Amino acid sequence: MLKMLNFLGMAYWAEIITESPQCTYYFGPFSSKQEADEASTGYLEDLHNEGAQGVNVIVKRCKPSNLTVFDDMEDYKPFSQVPSLSH
Repeated sequence: MLKMLNFLGMAYWAEIITESPQCTYYFGPFSSKQEADEASTGYLEDLHNEGAQGVNVIVKRCKPSNLTVFDDMEDYKPFSQVPSLSH
C-alpha cells in the first residue's frame, strides 16, 4: 500500500530545510502524517548533532525526485550520511 501511495504522490514525506548548510532533505515515505512527524524527531536530532543550523520541518504529501538538494554547492560541507528509514 505504501508503494502505491508513494507512486501516486500521496505518501507523506518529511521535508527538512537547513539554512547552514543550505540544503533540503526528504525523509520517507510514510503512510500517515503522524508517522512522518514521529520519525522526523530522529532526523532532526541527527542533523543538529552534525551541526546543521536554521532547521525547519514540513510534513507534506509529495513525491520528491531527489532526497537531498544542495542549494549552494560551493558552501557544501559533507555531513555523515543520515540513513533513510523506509518501509
